[in-house]
Amino acid sequence: MLSDIEIAQANVLEPIVDVASKIGLESDTLDLYGKFKAKITFPALRALQKKAADPAKRGKLILTTAVTPTPAGEGKSTVSIGLGDGLNRIGKKAVIALREPSLGPCFGIKGGACGGGRAQIVPMEDINLHFTGDIHAITAANNLISALIDNHIHQTNALRIDARTISWKRAVDLNDRALRNVLVGLGGKADGIPREDGFLISVASELMAIVCLSTSISDLKRRIDAITIGESFDHRPVKFGELKCTGAVAALLKDAIRPNLVQTLEKNPVFVHGGPFANIAQGTNSVNATMCALASADYVVTEAGFAADLGAEKFMDIKCRVAGITPDCVVIVATIRALKMHGGMAKADLSAPSVGALQAGFENLSVHIENIAKFGVPSVVAINRFITDTDEEIALLEKLCAAKGVRAVLCEGWAKGGEGMEELANVVAKTADSGEAHFRYLYESSAGLSDKIRTIARQIYRAKDVEFAPAVLKKLRAIEEQGFKELPVCIAKTQNSLSHDPALMGAPSDYTFPVRDVRLYSGAGFVVALAGDIMTMPGLPRIPAAQNIDVDDDGKITGLF
Repeated sequence: MLSDIEIAQANVLEPIVDVASKIGLESDTLDLYGKFKAKITFPALRALQKKAADPAKRGKLILTTAVTPTPAGEGKSTVSIGLGDGLNRIGKKAVIALREPSLGPCFGIKGGACGGGRAQIVPMEDINLHFTGDIHAITAANNLISALIDNHIHQTNALRIDARTISWKRAVDLNDRALRNVLVGLGGKADGIPREDGFLISVASELMAIVCLSTSISDLKRRIDAITIGESFDHRPVKFGELKCTGAVAALLKDAIRPNLVQTLEKNPVFVHGGPFANIAQGTNSVNATMCALASADYVVTEAGFAADLGAEKFMDIKCRVAGITPDCVVIVATIRALKMHGGMAKADLSAPSVGALQAGFENLSVHIENIAKFGVPSVVAINRFITDTDEEIALLEKLCAAKGVRAVLCEGWAKGGEGMEELANVVAKTADSGEAHFRYLYESSAGLSDKIRTIARQIYRAKDVEFAPAVLKKLRAIEEQGFKELPVCIAKTQNSLSHDPALMGAPSDYTFPVRDVRLYSGAGFVVALAGDIMTMPGLPRIPAAQNIDVDDDGKITGLF
């Protein structure tokens, strides 16, 4: 059996200018990065934004999400890509909009974000590694801000910044637990002011969120200006714009703000742009990429990171508010293997049939179906088929979904590409066209920040109550007093459970949800609440994926999935 990278390398790519022409983008609207990758030019971006600003001219928006992740795998990106190919196969004009992969998971354990099998985006190696340099630019810009802050304090500290309150962290796009907490400024007077600092993985940086939510350079600069970097000695919040270096940071991001265009194995166009994780960030691709896709097609397939409790909720409550968009249909990806794990079955035993474990594990999928309904959007369940799935198990899952009022469709995109996704494509197109979507937010902007957190924890995570540390409540009050009460909230928690505790599988409820810290992302425009033991800098596993990756003298990469 061929690996994902072997399938991708055997594929003959179409020149990206030819792929772009399928959605009306001529060669002069592209900045080429070789033959098979391109960025959209600013004039073309503005033209597409203008078209997408009219709801009557937008395509139907289809959001792909999933059940709670397990080591058995779910395949959300594979289904998203396969669905896009499937829609094109049945005669629909469809475009896909996805996030960029981070290097951390590529060399760690999770993997990339290019799909798998016959449902992939290419050039797979490029997209998974350096791509067009967007995340590198965000890393450099993030660290320029850090350097400018430390230099200001070292030189004159005219703003009287209290170094103990600096909230801006450095960043690197790798999993490196040794950098979570560091000391900087050691060595002597010429080496800066000693203080505690730390690193985030780049995709958790507020700058990643800012790039994903900004629509123009002017918008980008406004948001960079608004970043809160710490407090003065008299407790006044200090904004980065006060350092008068916003233009320099924006200059590093001038290309990173523009969406990238690539293709599927079946030569269909894909916008790939922005890479925030959903467990520690807002988890969706850029607004610019989504708007370009909506202006270019009749159907747009996008996805939000991890499960519906994380990615889909943030898509609805953060991205939809910012962009003024609403989904017409949601696809919830599930695998029988994952649901059996949620039902208590060990990973080593998943190849054995077990309708009992499947029925017990269905509770997890059931919660996600209910969660999506709370936003007023119809959903379809995509059963991502594995070779070990039995007819009896498939029939049971279809029956259980029908009892919840949703259609479950068997998908074989991994094995057959778009051909294996035609049934799902037909069902999704019909659902998106039905007019059943009556979108609503989970909470109103006018609600207090603590109330917003409680609403998400109780309504989406099924918690009985929320526990705020006294210091957290004090921070929330301070954020509201600064005028940020109406911001949405972005909860950072484990992706491996509906709760804050990765050990709680299935559908936990009636527990207490602990919020241990909150952070104001005033530039991005949301407040981050950290729950449980979640880290914004992941670590590598005992046997990292980096051990399998190699490159030969011709530059051919092997071992990348």
